[in-house]
Amino acid sequence: MRELPRLAGARAVVMTMGALHEGHATLIRAARRRVGPQGQVVVTVFVNPLQFGAGEDLDRYPRTLDADVELAAAAGADAVFAPSADEVYPGGEPQIRIAAGPMGTLLEGASRPGHFDGVLTVVAKLLHLTAPDIALYGQKDAQQLAVISRMAADLNFPVEITGVPTVREEDGLALSSRNRYLSAPERTTALALSAALFAARDRLAAEEALRARAASVGHAAQHRSAALAALGEDRAAADAHAVAYAAAGPPHGPSVARAAARAVLEDAARLDPPLTLDYLALVDPSDFTEIPDAYEGEAVLAVAAKVGTTRLIDNIRLVFGAGRPRTATAHRDSTTPQTGTAAHAGATGQHGTTPRDSRTTPAPAPATPPTTPQGPLGATR
Repeated sequence: MRELPRLAGARAVVMTMGALHEGHATLIRAARRRVGPQGQVVVTVFVNPLQFGAGEDLDRYPRTLDADVELAAAAGADAVFAPSADEVYPGGEPQIRIAAGPMGTLLEGASRPGHFDGVLTVVAKLLHLTAPDIALYGQKDAQQLAVISRMAADLNFPVEITGVPTVREEDGLALSSRNRYLSAPERTTALALSAALFAARDRLAAEEALRARAASVGHAAQHRSAALAALGEDRAAADAHAVAYAAAGPPHGPSVARAAARAVLEDAARLDPPLTLDYLALVDPSDFTEIPDAYEGEAVLAVAAKVGTTRLIDNIRLVFGAGRPRTATAHRDSTTPQTGTAAHAGATGQHGTTPRDSRTTPAPAPATPPTTPQGPLGATR
C-alpha cells in the first residue's frame, strides 16, 4: 500500500470482509463517482477476527478473493488490498484497542459484546494503512456506520465518512454475504425483516398524511365524523374520525411505526421455519438510544433476527414530523456507476446525526388509533 502511487485526485476506500456482491459493487461505484477519473479507489478485503465473538461464523465466513478482485475491478476499483491476519495483527491480537464507548454497548453491541471495539480497531488500522480522503460504508450496517463516524470525529481522523444506501434484492431482502447460508424456506421467512421495516414506513406515511389533513381541518373533523355516522355514512365517518384523531392528540408516529413492524415480526415467529427476533429498536441516529413517542426528526428503525442458524440485520431511516411544518434536514446520498481496472496489491465489513426534539402537544385524543395490522410479508391481515 505504501508503494501504491497516489493519483492526482482524491483517494477513496471501501472496506469489506470479502465475499463481494452487488451491495459492495454499489459502494465501489459510489466511490468512483466521488473521486472521478483522476482519483483512486482502493477496496480492502479482510476478515477481521476481532469482531467475531465466541460461536460466531469466523471459520465458515466465505472467502472468495479471486472473484472479489474481479468484481472490484468491474465496479471501478484501482487496487484491492487484502492483507493476512498476521500482517494486520503481527504477534497476535493487539493489546491496545479502540473502545466504542456507550454506543458500542447497545443493540448489536449488546448482542455481540466487544464487536464494535473490534470493528473500530481494524477500521482505524486500515484507515492508517490506506490513507484515504474519503471512506464509504453501507447504511445496512447503520450502527457500524454511526460508530465509525463518531470515531473519526472524536479522534480527528483526516477522512470524510460517507454512507451509501442499502442495496436490496428484488424481493426486498437486504444484500448480505450471509444470505447464501439461507435455505429456500429460510429465505422466505427472512423476508419478514424488510417487510416489517416497510410496514412501519407505510404506516408512518399514512399517519403523517392524516396529520397533514388534520392541520387543515382541525377539530371540526370530530363533529363531521359524528354527523356522517348519524347519516349512516360509515366509511366517510371512519375517515373523518381518523382525521379527528390525528388533529386531537400529540404525534403518535414512533408508536405506530413500532407496532406495524412488530406485528409483521410476530407473524413471522409462527412460520416454519420461524424467525427468532433479537431486537427491534427505533433509535436516534446520533447515539442509538430509543426515541420517545413525541420525537420529531430522523430516526433509524433497526431489526436483527435469526432464521435457522443465520443471523441477519436490516434497518430503514424514518422521518417523524413530515406532516407538520418544520425545517427539512438534508442527507448525503452517493451512488453511481463507473468502471476501472483493479490491481491486486497483495490482495473489512460493509458499510449523522439529527438533534432530538421532544416537544409535545398535550391534548386529548381518542383512546384507540386507526390501525392496519399486517402479515409476515406486508400483506394486510
